Amino acid sequence: MRTQLAHSILELVDGDITGQRTDAIVNAANSTLLGGGGVDGAIHRAGGPAILAECQALGGCATGDAKITTGGRLHARHVIHAVGPKYWAEGPERSANLLASAYVRSLDVAAENGLQSVAFPSISTGAFGYPIEAAAHVALTAVMGYLEGRPETSVRLVRFVLFGAEALRTYERVLAGVLARTRPAGHWEGDECP
Repeated sequence: MRTQLAHSILELVDGDITGQRTDAIVNAANSTLLGGGGVDGAIHRAGGPAILAECQALGGCATGDAKITTGGRLHARHVIHAVGPKYWAEGPERSANLLASAYVRSLDVAAENGLQSVAFPSISTGAFGYPIEAAAHVALTAVMGYLEGRPETSVRLVRFVLFGAEALRTYERVLAGVLARTRPAGHWEGDECP
């Protein structure tokens, strides 16, 4: 699924984030930035030791924030390490605010570095326990608000790379709902679906 937002495109795909050919991929990192399981571990394994070496020099990252490193051996030139909330520890309202911040800060970091394309995973929906439908709503609303509110941004493509058909269907359903609430009736672009 793909939709036009101001001067940028938002895409949803099923795939492997480590294989994305975007300027940056976003890592669903923990606050130490020293690697872990899931997406974090996969990115560090695929990208090699150069990513970890730069992460060690960053001194960690607060929840809701993001920092950038090299992409090492990845196709992407950069990795933006975003720390999402642990849902069970923060609760729904605080988790939503921190998760939105992680997406917005990632896009800020991309724009500060003149990047044009960014691929995101579904942050916090693995080991951090965020329910995927709620997380999709926060993620898509935050990214759409950012792109539509900052038409001057260098970011022209945001791709959500979901792991598996079920995750992709959830994001597609949530995006269709968000678009239905934010677009005038009959105003659909690209291959959006109401």
